[in-house]
Amino acid sequence: MDMTRKLTAAAERLFDRHGYMATGMDRLTEAAGMSSRTLYKHVGSKAQLMARVLTERDRRFMARIEVRSVDALFAALEDWVRVEGTRGCLFLRSSAETGGDTPEIAEAVAAHKAAFHRRIEEVVAADLEREDPVLAEQVLVLLEGATHAAVYRGADAVSAARAAAGILTERART
Repeated sequence: MDMTRKLTAAAERLFDRHGYMATGMDRLTEAAGMSSRTLYKHVGSKAQLMARVLTERDRRFMARIEVRSVDALFAALEDWVRVEGTRGCLFLRSSAETGGDTPEIAEAVAAHKAAFHRRIEEVVAADLEREDPVLAEQVLVLLEGATHAAVYRGADAVSAARAAAGILTERART
């Protein structure tokens, strides 16, 4: 694993567990096993590192939800929270922590959320064999809500949202 990937993986674990603001550069350098000088050389700044973390997380998450049905979206989210944990959406948490005032982070969050919305629209269209912007919006809200409810309700929150999405999808078919 090259230095940048090692640093990105270590930073993601720390940012996900402790948050952006609470994760200091000293903690990052220790976790990555490198000096602060080397860290800055590879990523520039803490905000640039967080943007890199978000970009990598987006890549992994979007690959996970490369599916063709609404039910499969929720199955993928159930799998994601089993593997990644139930700490809520790192994108929204980092945006909230920085108040949207850190351009690198705000851009990464906006890009992810736009791509996520498009993917849901694509999955709904594939599932129904037609576009349905209303169902896509409902599925989006259920997915986002389940992600956050899982923080205190566990993975069962995703299962409940999956059942609700199934009802909505069936209704949209008729």
